[in-house]
Amino acid sequence: MNQLQWTRRAFMYTTSGIAAAAAMGRIPGASAQDAKALKIWANPGVHRVGARDWSAMAGQAGVEIAATAKSARADESIQKMVVGDGNKLFDAVTDNGGGMEDALASQGAIVPLDTSQIPNWKNILPVYNEGGLAAHTIRFEGKVYSTPMISNADSMAYDFKALGFHPDSWGVMFDSQFKGRVALQNDFGPTLTNMAIYLKESGKIDIENPSDMKPDEVKAVCQFLIEWKKKGQFRTFWDGFQNGANLLISGEVLMSSCWEPIQLVADRETGDEADIRYGTMKEGHQTWNNMIMLTKGGRERGMDALYYKLANVYLSPWFGSRTLAGLGFAPQMTGVDEYLKANAADFPEGTEARVLDILTRKNARFGVKGNSWQNVFPTNIRAYQDWWARLQAA
Repeated sequence: MNQLQWTRRAFMYTTSGIAAAAAMGRIPGASAQDAKALKIWANPGVHRVGARDWSAMAGQAGVEIAATAKSARADESIQKMVVGDGNKLFDAVTDNGGGMEDALASQGAIVPLDTSQIPNWKNILPVYNEGGLAAHTIRFEGKVYSTPMISNADSMAYDFKALGFHPDSWGVMFDSQFKGRVALQNDFGPTLTNMAIYLKESGKIDIENPSDMKPDEVKAVCQFLIEWKKKGQFRTFWDGFQNGANLLISGEVLMSSCWEPIQLVADRETGDEADIRYGTMKEGHQTWNNMIMLTKGGRERGMDALYYKLANVYLSPWFGSRTLAGLGFAPQMTGVDEYLKANAADFPEGTEARVLDILTRKNARFGVKGNSWQNVFPTNIRAYQDWWARLQAA
């Protein structure tokens, strides 16, 4: 991706690129920290395990961590790191979805990694090796720029107790008997990608690449959703984790496209009143991963060794087993099964069986042919924005 392409994609993502860049100073950043601490910009809700703060992660890595919470907006993160003060503030940064690594690497905001300095790299999932399905997600122009932490294939949560069957197709969302009992995520990225996957694989719309649709393809997908919205098929488009979970907990909806942690929380909170499951859709799912990157500023400050120590934790079964058990995210390394068996006393009773069941079903989702990788910067992003606005206004 060259400078012109990055500028076009990243800055079109917001209403005003100039205004967004000017706002960079208003984004919370790390204050003056101990020079020995690794200053990271990360999502505390999903990028740490073991404790309510970063102490467990720091203990495993053997480094001090000075963390600043970041938002979920990819455009904000890229602008802060490229045109803002991110490289002055942070030694390492986590991503917000597919495409960020290319944008940051192309602008020199992050630097290539020496994977030989990460002992657990030998345990990384084979899909990340050169030629693997996910190899491109950690590389730019053939060089490794990031360490994967978590991944998933986003699907549908549903109340099995109420439905009496296990949906295996996105098409069940459009069954008239469930009118008003269906919810979709209020985010054009995962929602339009998953719906495009369904429409492509079911033969309803000719779509070349659900992750990077052409304007006429975006239009066709949104017109399909607008038609069903006008019929009252959707109860709502949910925003925020708690809102997504509450819809399922309350029984307001019977099925919802959502993140897997929402399903886990909803199932726990409903107890015996419902049975909230997470399905495998035969058409496919949006697959994605999150990773951590070493910033240009971090390298200039000599923080490589501390970064590699933390990256090593993210590729350890210690982290993988805990992110799987707590949030349902896929570990990025082999050896989780063996770790759980060997350290059963560290987890609540029954964790091993429950977690391995989640992993088995997750691997089944990852194996569906129609899966498409997340793309936070589709080529025709203006069409996505315009048609999403029309869908919301319908």
